Amino acid sequence: MAMFSLREFDAEAGRIILVNPSFDFDSYPPLGQRLVSILSASIVDKQSDADLHSWLIDFEGCQLFLRAEHYSETMWIEALSPQQGHEELQYLTKLFAIGIG
Repeated sequence: MAMFSLREFDAEAGRIILVNPSFDFDSYPPLGQRLVSILSASIVDKQSDADLHSWLIDFEGCQLFLRAEHYSETMWIEALSPQQGHEELQYLTKLFAIGIG
C-alpha cells in the first residue's frame, strides 16, 4: 500500500489534498521529509505555527507549499497562487492517483 495517495485535487484553487499516514505535530517533520525525498524536491523554507507546518518546497523549478495540519492529520500541496504551477500540480496529481512511497 502506498504511503501517500490522492484524496482530492482542486485545480481552481491549485491544491492537492493527500491521503497520508497518521501524524502529530512532533512526528510530522520526518514524514514531510520523506515525501519531499520521494518527490526529489528540496525544502526552501520551513515555518511551524501552533497547529500547522508550512514548508516552501522546490519541485522541478516550481515553488509550492507543502502544508500539514496535525489536528486533522491532513497534508496538502498547493501553488503559491492559483495562477502558478498548473503543470506541476497536474503531474503530481497523476503520481498521487497511483500512490507513491
